[in-house]
Amino acid sequence: KYIKEVWLAIKSLFVGMRRTGYYFTHHKEIITQEYPDNKDSLILPKRFKGEVVMPHNENNEHRCTGCQACEIACPNGSLKVVTEFNLLENGRKKKAIDKLVYHLELCTMCNLCVEACPSDAIIMDQTFEHSVFDRMN
Repeated sequence: KYIKEVWLAIKSLFVGMRRTGYYFTHHKEIITQEYPDNKDSLILPKRFKGEVVMPHNENNEHRCTGCQACEIACPNGSLKVVTEFNLLENGRKKKAIDKLVYHLELCTMCNLCVEACPSDAIIMDQTFEHSVFDRMN
């Protein structure tokens, strides 16, 4: 039994070394690309989950109604919807969003807020790079 285990270990070692040797001799065929050298050719999958954004149209309007469903659905409180009440012409008050506060450092990119939004006002963007070379940005 001991000899068999040693033989299987040696066989496993040679299988791994054969794969490593292949990568050394066929380095032009390797598909791994070093980042950020591939920024121009980088294509992210359609289902990639980056940061949460609220898209606006050309008139700077958004679809958010201020219902706070995204805030309730967020498991760790990374979204905060700040609302206000606007007075309409007929004297009634209407709830409107003042701002959407998004804490990227708390977000786990789980997409629960996007799924909970009844008006499809927020989406997961394909932005993922937040590192900078200076502290001013």
